[in-house]
Amino acid sequence: MLYRYNKNLLIYSKVKFGKIIFGGTLLIIGFFIILGLKSSTDKTKVGNLSQEEKLIILGEFNEFSEEKLILKINNLNFRFPHIVLAQAKLETGNFTSKSFIYANNLFGMKQARARSTTANGTALGHAQYDNWTDSLYDYALFSNAYLNKIRIESQYFDYISQNYGEDPAYVNKLKNIIKNQELKSKF
Repeated sequence: MLYRYNKNLLIYSKVKFGKIIFGGTLLIIGFFIILGLKSSTDKTKVGNLSQEEKLIILGEFNEFSEEKLILKINNLNFRFPHIVLAQAKLETGNFTSKSFIYANNLFGMKQARARSTTANGTALGHAQYDNWTDSLYDYALFSNAYLNKIRIESQYFDYISQNYGEDPAYVNKLKNIIKNQELKSKF
C-alpha cells in the first residue's frame, strides 16, 4: 500500500494503484519519446550531409587562425606558451612560409628519428603534417622529450639556442617578437 502526504490536511492518504501505473506509464513513454526525438535529430544532422559538406565542415575545423593556435597552445599546457607562439611566428614568417603553407609545419621541425612524432613524412626538407594541429602536437612531443626538466625561461632560451635555432640571433629574435607583439599578454 502506498501513501501520499497531504500538506494541507497534514495527513497521509492512500494512493490508488491505477494512478501509480498510469502516472508511471506516462513518465516512461515521455522519456522514450524525448530520447527518440533527440537521437533521431542527432542522426539526421550528420546523416543528411553530403560528402562535400562533411569535407567543408572538416576543413573549417582544421582551418588555421592565430586565435585557434593560441587556444590550442593553452590547452596543451606548455610551460612558456608565449615562447612557443613566438617560435611559430618566427619559423613561419608570421604564418606565410612555404613550409607552413604546403607542409603545415609551424616550427620548422625536421623529421623526428629518436622520439614519437605526428609527422607523416618530409617536404621541403622539413617534417610534413596532415594539418597544423599535428605540427603543434609534434612540438608538444618534442617539448616533452627534451624540455620537460626546464623550469625557467633562461634555461629554455639556452636550450633552443644550442639545439634548435640555426641562426645565432634566434633567441634575440624570439625575445623581440615576444616584446614587440606583447605575446605574454595573450596567455
